Amino acid sequence: MSEGKVAAIIVAAGDSQRMNGVDKMFAPLGGRPVLARVLDTFQSCKKIDHIIVVMHSKNIEDCRRMVAGEKSWEKVKDICLGGKRRQDSVAEGLKRLKEGAWVVIHDGARPLVTVDIIERGLEAAKETGAAIAAVPVIDTIKLVKDDEIVRQTLPRQNLRAVQTPQVFRYDVIKNTYKFTTGDVTDDAALVEKAGYKVKLYMGSYDNIKITAPDDLAVAEALLK
Repeated sequence: MSEGKVAAIIVAAGDSQRMNGVDKMFAPLGGRPVLARVLDTFQSCKKIDHIIVVMHSKNIEDCRRMVAGEKSWEKVKDICLGGKRRQDSVAEGLKRLKEGAWVVIHDGARPLVTVDIIERGLEAAKETGAAIAAVPVIDTIKLVKDDEIVRQTLPRQNLRAVQTPQVFRYDVIKNTYKFTTGDVTDDAALVEKAGYKVKLYMGSYDNIKITAPDDLAVAEALLK
């Protein structure tokens, strides 16, 4: 990948534990596998130059066969094994990049991502070098401890539900993953920990994550 280009890392290395034996990456959604819908969108985004897919060991060969059968996916340059944690999988994807301007990280389990969301993330990231899709929380959130007793009701107007894509300047995400430690649930948390400012931009309530079988039914309804 030459300098100035935009790379996408599609993180699809989970083991689908809550899917009752179904591999969610290859579950059918509107006639296409979930992962194929993600790759279709990133392939069609003109601002994306290079795609890396990070897979679990149990389905990496299935992914390779799927990509080989899709001649239009010329932007998919590498398919690699993920790690134990999500952040380990992202780190494996980053190892495949030598240089560039921007990195877009997206969950393979969010098949309803759009080109518009990707492009607005790239635009938002210009302000601080890091931007993540998010939506305002619409439910009331209670803070509890192990005993399930409410400790605090959090002010909803200040809360956001974070999604992907998460977009970073190449040097920001590379240095963060190289020098920052700790367990996190998203890439932005590491970037925040490293001291960078992260810009939020409006995602979409339709940009859901497939975690359980019911989520597939919701995604089917949203597609229609």
